[in-house]
Amino acid sequence: MKRNGLLAIILARGGSKGIPRKNILSVAGKPLLAWTILAAQAAEKIDRVVVSTEDKEITQVARGYGAEVPFIRPQELAEDDTPDLPVFMHILEKLKEHEGYEPHLVVQLWATSPYRKPGDIDKAIELLESDPLADSVRSVTRAAQTPFKMWRRDKGKYLAPIMRSEFPELYEQNEPHSLPRQTLPEILTQTGYVNVVRTNVILSGSMYGKNIMPFFHDPETYTEVDSQKDFAHTEHVLRTTQDIPEI
Repeated sequence: MKRNGLLAIILARGGSKGIPRKNILSVAGKPLLAWTILAAQAAEKIDRVVVSTEDKEITQVARGYGAEVPFIRPQELAEDDTPDLPVFMHILEKLKEHEGYEPHLVVQLWATSPYRKPGDIDKAIELLESDPLADSVRSVTRAAQTPFKMWRRDKGKYLAPIMRSEFPELYEQNEPHSLPRQTLPEILTQTGYVNVVRTNVILSGSMYGKNIMPFFHDPETYTEVDSQKDFAHTEHVLRTTQDIPEI
């Protein structure tokens, strides 16, 4: 049994609805998916880069840039509402069954966030390795807008502060939506930059576990392609940033 490897997994469905075929659309001269593959390959700590897809064309692109596609993802694990967990469990179980391969850590990289520093991937891995009680590392940035100034309107006629149930004492003493931002508790937002998780956590039924460490990265160069307007920003970042891995 090969137990000490470190595996990067990139999910890339062919059935994207928001931007059809977005994982292989060209951005800054390469398919969107290729940028994430290249960053994973350039990270010193990653041993294998596996792409999970149900799509033949994506398979060809992934393999063309040096990633492995050891098996095609079943269609029932490639639907619009398929969560990550069963896909990751499928990959790990198949690799163990067919190769006897069981990595001790898994790195999740999102193809739709194509710019990342390979050194940051290594730092996130080292962060998890430094704490034996941590289950995973999750990339985050400080929220651009504080949820203390956000409201809900789905519980009746009147607006309700979205954070009241989480910080009742703060709402009893003040009106947080009227306070300066810097006086409010820090709130972080998750990103698609990098996630590192112990294999046993995934196989026990969770993508993150209970003890999650934050990994901060530069929000100025972070890109996430969810709509057509995101392509312009992504193209600019990929063409103007100097530490992009090349082949």
